[in-house]
Amino acid sequence: MNKDEQFLLKIVQPSLLGFMDGSISTLAPVFGFAVSGDAKTAFMAGTLVSVGAGISMGQAEAISDDGKLTGRGSPVIRGVITGVATFIGGMLHTLPFLINDISLAKDLAIIITIFELALITVIKWKYMKSKLMTSFWQVYLGGGLVIFAGIFLERVISKFLT
Repeated sequence: MNKDEQFLLKIVQPSLLGFMDGSISTLAPVFGFAVSGDAKTAFMAGTLVSVGAGISMGQAEAISDDGKLTGRGSPVIRGVITGVATFIGGMLHTLPFLINDISLAKDLAIIITIFELALITVIKWKYMKSKLMTSFWQVYLGGGLVIFAGIFLERVISKFLT
């Protein structure tokens, strides 16, 4: 295996996996709670989900493959890379909710989310040799579905709880 393949398997793939999971899986709770109009609740939800997802994804990556059979390298290093990337992916669009102005926070979070999804698209295209438009549709469709699900479920659930 050459150095480019090793870099792809040991660094890029675990980073991309984590960043995609953190960026997309946290959209539903963050934007779901943001619709309710409470920035602090959206921030807390995003932070808690980012921490939990980071730990879960890091552990899953570390125990899924010891690296001996596949040549993917140290499971601990891959797990740490995946976990940290997951946390970062979730926190980037969560941080704006530290702002008390919920409208501004939502606008910033949307802009950051668009940037995150664009970054994932470009990484998939550049390193994973995916077609650019295929990567674009895969990433943005998934992200859009998760945001829609979060907002929809927040509205449905909040009606049942009140």
